[in-house]
Parts: sequence; C-alpha cells; structure tokens
Amino acid sequence: MSNVLVLKSSILGDYSQSNGLIDHLVSSIAGSVSSVTERDLAAQPLPVLDGEIAGGLRGGVDLSQRQKETLDQSDQLIEELKAHDTIVIAAPMYNFHIPTQLKNWIDLVARAGVTFSYTETGLVGLITGKKAVVVTTRGGMHKDGPTDVMIPYLKTVLGFIGITDVEVVYSEALAMGPEMAEKAIAGAKADLEDLSFDEAKIDQVKVTKPEQTPVWKKLLSKLGLS
Repeated sequence: MSNVLVLKSSILGDYSQSNGLIDHLVSSIAGSVSSVTERDLAAQPLPVLDGEIAGGLRGGVDLSQRQKETLDQSDQLIEELKAHDTIVIAAPMYNFHIPTQLKNWIDLVARAGVTFSYTETGLVGLITGKKAVVVTTRGGMHKDGPTDVMIPYLKTVLGFIGITDVEVVYSEALAMGPEMAEKAIAGAKADLEDLSFDEAKIDQVKVTKPEQTPVWKKLLSKLGLS
C-alpha cells in the first residue's frame, strides 16, 4: 500500500506545465496507490525563513505568536512527510533554481533533531524508507549541464533528511518552439506512466487546505476589496 504526497510549486497556476504533468500523474496512478495528498505551495504559501522564524523552529517557552504558528506549521508538514511513502515534487526551473515556494517548504521541514541529526560519526537523516520523484520543467535544455544546479541541490537536501532514493523526470526545451515542447511533454508523461507504485485501490485524493487566510487576502478584506 502506497501513500503519495504531491507538492506543486509553480506560480503559474492553470498555465503551469509542471502542474499539468503532476495532474497527469495523479490521474494515471488512480487504482495503484491507496491515497494521494496534494499540497500546492504557491496557492497555499508558507512563511519565508527569517531570523525570528529560524529561532522559533528551535522551540522553547518564550516564543512569539508568529513563532508558535510557524512551529506548529512545521510540525504539520513533517508529520505529513512521515505519513507518506512517496514524495512527488514539482520543481520548475526559475532563474536556474527551484521556486521560492518550494524552498520555503524545505526550510520548514529541515530541522535539526527532528528530520536530521548531527552525531559523532556525522550527519544522519531521520526521514528514511521514502522515495522521491522530482518532476522538473524548463524552458531551455540544462540536464547534466553546468546550468543544472537545482537537481544536485534537491538530491542533496533530500538526502540530508534521509531520502536517498530520488528519481527525476525531465521536461525540457518548453520555450524552444511548439514541436520541441510537445515532444518534451509527451516524453515526460510517458516517463511518469512508467513509474511503479504499490498495487492497491485508491481511496481518495485529499487536497490540503491552508490553515490561515493569506496576508494579502486579509489586507484586501480590510480595504473592502475582497
């Protein structure tokens, strides 16, 4: 039985190529996994790491309200990570790296003593027994080249918390003409369909909702513009 956590990170919503590939994957694995939990990191943005939040993630008794809320959010994200067998990460390339929205997730789940630990013999990742699938979309062609710094980074940070089984599905040249883009999307879809999941009947697709109203919506409400 396999439980799949899907992380979207594109800022383009319905126009996103990576979101489209993820939706195709979710549709194709129906009937071969037990559950899918989807978290859209752009639609449901997480706090950006700063000094206050970094201090709060260490815990303690004299935390500000913002620190308490972010610590609770971090705990929820980590429990969500632990509860799933396979983590599917949509990672479009923005300026040669991952989206800020995905980096915010990483900053909240990479916690010393919780998801990794420093020992006398070195670093130990504590989130083990998981598989990660990274689905990356790019306008140009970067695979295995010097401009592809994001895949080594993702493999490093996932390994840092204990996830060393990482498979990457590429869809490149999406801005290099309709013919190349169509071929790239078709190839990525075929690669996604070849992924193996445990054979079990799917129960439901759960879409995680944000716990709080985003700040920009609160501001609009105060101005009477909601």
